[in-house]
Amino acid sequence: MSPTVHTESSSARPPSLLRPSPSSLAAIPLWQLAVLTALFLWLYWGTLTHLVSQWYHDPDFSHGFFVPLFSAFVLWRGRTRLTRIAPKPSWAGLGVILAALCLLVLGQMGAELFLSRLSLLLLLAGAIILFFGWDLFRAVLFPWAFLLLMIPIPKILFNQITFPLQLLASRVAAGILRSPIFGVPVLREGNVIYLASMALEVAEACSGIRSLMSLLTLAIIYGYLMERRVWVRWALALGSVPIAVAANSVRIIGTGLWVQYWDADKAEGYFHASWGWIIFIVAFVMLYALHGLIRLIWPARGVQA
Repeated sequence: MSPTVHTESSSARPPSLLRPSPSSLAAIPLWQLAVLTALFLWLYWGTLTHLVSQWYHDPDFSHGFFVPLFSAFVLWRGRTRLTRIAPKPSWAGLGVILAALCLLVLGQMGAELFLSRLSLLLLLAGAIILFFGWDLFRAVLFPWAFLLLMIPIPKILFNQITFPLQLLASRVAAGILRSPIFGVPVLREGNVIYLASMALEVAEACSGIRSLMSLLTLAIIYGYLMERRVWVRWALALGSVPIAVAANSVRIIGTGLWVQYWDADKAEGYFHASWGWIIFIVAFVMLYALHGLIRLIWPARGVQA
């Protein structure tokens, strides 16, 4: 009698051994992806062109060009991990898409650019949830949230931020100029600093909002690339706010000293414009010093990102 050979049938094997689980990127056929992209561009072409135009013409938000590029870099860097996430479509994404479309209509009817631009990100989030599921959206939450920095804040909120910054910068600069260290006689009225030879007005462009938005964006990028601990990344992002204010005060103090002891006319020309780049470099050095101080006090010990 021949021995019985027991073979394991393929039906008894786990499904994962029979075929690999589909990747998230292969969940949608290319032709459907092309149709969805065409619909997206049809809805948001005007919004996107106006947004890019504002990045180009408004120096306060010129950092917007780098925001989508960095988000794309983060996605590309984690592409292996993202392709391993099995798609689990959720109908909750449809609700997010409908809310985004309603927000787009409200923005178009009320000529509110911020709402139209915000609906773009909501629509993107809804599409990810609808076709790929919550697991993938949680995996791409950071690069998606980072895209918020490419949207200029509303003008009403912008004015509410810039004016207090103008007053703070002028108050700090005037206090340091009249201190015994420099001994410059000044008189401050609101955001105007009166010197012996001329008056310095801390305008919106000198309020620090430009360096604040750019430095905040740079701090998040720097923290992602150079630090693995999440709380340190948050500390660097939050620390960019007082650093930007302090650096902008240094700019005003330097201009006041130039007016007092050197040439008042040149303080309003090329020297004043070049101060912006110089102070931004100084602010980045301060951010780097803050990171070095944190690593010195709380050294990293094999912390996962």
